[in-house]
Amino acid sequence: MKWFNLFIKYRFWMGITSLAGAIVVNLTSGFWPSFVLYLLALVLIVTHFFIGPLRLIQEYLEEGDFEGAEKMLSNIWFPDLLYKPIRSVYYTLKGNLAMMKQDFDTAEVHMKKSLSLGSAMKEAEGANKLQLGMMAMQKGDMKQGESYIRQALKAGIPDKESAALAYLQMCQIMIQKREFRAAKDFFRKAKAQKPSSQQVIDQIKQLDKYISRMPG
Repeated sequence: MKWFNLFIKYRFWMGITSLAGAIVVNLTSGFWPSFVLYLLALVLIVTHFFIGPLRLIQEYLEEGDFEGAEKMLSNIWFPDLLYKPIRSVYYTLKGNLAMMKQDFDTAEVHMKKSLSLGSAMKEAEGANKLQLGMMAMQKGDMKQGESYIRQALKAGIPDKESAALAYLQMCQIMIQKREFRAAKDFFRKAKAQKPSSQQVIDQIKQLDKYISRMPG
């Protein structure tokens, strides 16, 4: 639906053009002949600020064009005007892009903003909390990391790769705490996800040898 994407991309400027046309018609012919143009301008401008171009941003991300996604995000001038669930997605996307740049402090700020707004999808909450947990672990804050990852698993994680990663991280935390029975349980849950990502599979293989020698 290329035409629809173009419509979203230029919706604001179409609204401004309609408003300018409405003003001209109003001055030359009166209010009622210009009413439809005023109404069109109102709808176009309000939806631009209320909904934003998130559909376009998602397409950029799916194509791996992170620079394009970031540029499109920068076109959202007033994120506080976005509809609340969409505002939550906006901050999630900002957080994801910051993580790709290894800017974990900025990513954490955006993820926490997203969580504070709530989400229409419980799985999105789980994904956000998992990322916050992984960032906390990278900072060496095992207690906070464990808390976020447990919350993520409770909320539900949308894909098996991420779920396996969460269980593996919990397994490693339990090993560090010398809670070997819990570590083995989390390891079994990670394997049960049957991940296909080579990175996750390699982690499972590395842990498998160690787990088999653990007591408990």
